[in-house]
Amino acid sequence: MEVEVVRSPRRRRTVQARQVGDVLRVSIPSTMTKAEEERWVAEMVGRMGRKAVAESVDLQRRAQTLAARYRLPPARSVRWVDNQQWRWGSCTPADGSVRISTRLAGLPGWVLDYVVVHELAHLEIPHHNRDFWAIVSRYPRSERARGYLMAKGMDDLDAPGDVEPPASAPTPSPRRRRGSDPGPAQGQLPW
Repeated sequence: MEVEVVRSPRRRRTVQARQVGDVLRVSIPSTMTKAEEERWVAEMVGRMGRKAVAESVDLQRRAQTLAARYRLPPARSVRWVDNQQWRWGSCTPADGSVRISTRLAGLPGWVLDYVVVHELAHLEIPHHNRDFWAIVSRYPRSERARGYLMAKGMDDLDAPGDVEPPASAPTPSPRRRRGSDPGPAQGQLPW
């Protein structure tokens, strides 16, 4: 993929990327250093690649199939999102919506299925308690997928206020975050 960088004196802090034919046009502030430019171009190329892979997966149909197979409530909407830095997925039980990070698009399908099952389980039980984990464990590869995500360094089920998963599930270790984001607040769910 060819990349074109456009430096704009009017752009102050934001970076934007869009596909124009066969070219990825990345617009950046003219005040950015060369190192910052390289970092943002790499980030935007990665995002566009993940988005392209994600678009090849019918997430809504996959979620419907998993809900039926594992006796889970169906979601009203399931969609890919590119703005989740610390989560693989999220759910809003009040409106039945599920959002799945595009970072999962390149991972094995059984890992994606685990995260979808996890989020669908939140439609029935919003918190990580024993009943919730019993529902998630209906998915036969849940323990394996949790281990995979822990190895990737993105399984934060150990957030303050969470109830431990069943004894058969691996115990996640605390994850340290880089930068100024303190992570989930006390009592917030990391999903």
